[in-house]
Amino acid sequence: MLFDPSRHEPLTELAWDESRARAAIADIVARTEAAFDDQELWHAHPLDLEDGPLNRVASLYLGASGVIWALHTLERGGATELGRDWSVVATSLAEAYPTTPDFQDILDGPVPSLWMGEAGILLVAHALAPATWQEVRLLAAVHANAANPSWELMWGSPGTMLAAQVMYERTGDERWRDAWSISADRLWDEWRDDLWLQNLYGKPLHILGPAHGFAGNVLVLARGDLLDPARRSELERRAIATLTRHAERADGLAQWSPSLEPSSKERRTQWCHGAPGIVASLAALAPGDEELGELLLAGGALTWQAGPLRKGANLCHGTAGNGYAFLKLHERTGDELWLERARAFAMHAIEQVDVATARYGRGRHSLWTGDPGTALYLQGCLTATSVFPTLDRF
Repeated sequence: MLFDPSRHEPLTELAWDESRARAAIADIVARTEAAFDDQELWHAHPLDLEDGPLNRVASLYLGASGVIWALHTLERGGATELGRDWSVVATSLAEAYPTTPDFQDILDGPVPSLWMGEAGILLVAHALAPATWQEVRLLAAVHANAANPSWELMWGSPGTMLAAQVMYERTGDERWRDAWSISADRLWDEWRDDLWLQNLYGKPLHILGPAHGFAGNVLVLARGDLLDPARRSELERRAIATLTRHAERADGLAQWSPSLEPSSKERRTQWCHGAPGIVASLAALAPGDEELGELLLAGGALTWQAGPLRKGANLCHGTAGNGYAFLKLHERTGDELWLERARAFAMHAIEQVDVATARYGRGRHSLWTGDPGTALYLQGCLTATSVFPTLDRF
């Protein structure tokens, strides 16, 4: 089989209910705001402690900046009204990061990374309370990360390239475009075969998914209009060829392994590895290309057949993240079937959040692994929009 059934569970029989989706967003926001601690921020959930303790995390992926960005985005989109102004907290996180960085037990000081370091924290602060000092530090982070050998979104230059592009969109300042171009040229030079070679956590890997590999790099290069037309055409050609070459096909379905290395061949069907993330990341690429369109539909069909993930409702490796594949296919094709499937996954995600909250006696307060990310997915299902958190719009 192209997916591991043990990682999935039967889809809920509950029909789409707009009022329940709105109520679920309100509940998540209320629990999240109530759980904030002025000293410790949001305490890490037990499910996020598999690799050890997490103390006062500020960064985007697991920490307070990601939660604040989600709350701000939900309010900005009309999905909720917040009980407080989070701009002071967001600013304080950016001010404190250089002297009290995250993950001090495993990292040697601050890092410029988008998801796990300074760039994401600064972007959130700038969104809520922009200041010149934030721009100075963020520009330095983008330049400092241009040659990061991980060549992926979480730690490497594609993440800080995205930060530069966001700042160019916000300010129109050519310094951001120039910084983006320096990193883009280096990333392009490193694309020597059909996949990038990532040096990640001390291991050389050829990764296909968006969090750590090919799909995320292509998404960042293709996002917006900073890539010149000739290189964009070459990007689309090479990306489609790579996806086709590495797709595993059977019975109208398509799947992609986490990486080319044998040690990473286990079946994963989640946003960070496997068909859902490939589809969600690349569905906007080459909109008129029939070969790519057919391949993406096959990946969406596999995501639907596999069903919701047992890991929970979250974005990175949960039901909400997988559901974005359906929202993206709805946008690409206009076929209402994909919106119906996205909303079916939304109802299941609501149930998963309720079950986990009852089991642990608390919510899971993080953007990528927790309830705020799920709330953003519910908002997307309510509005029938496929904007993926932080990647499509920041």
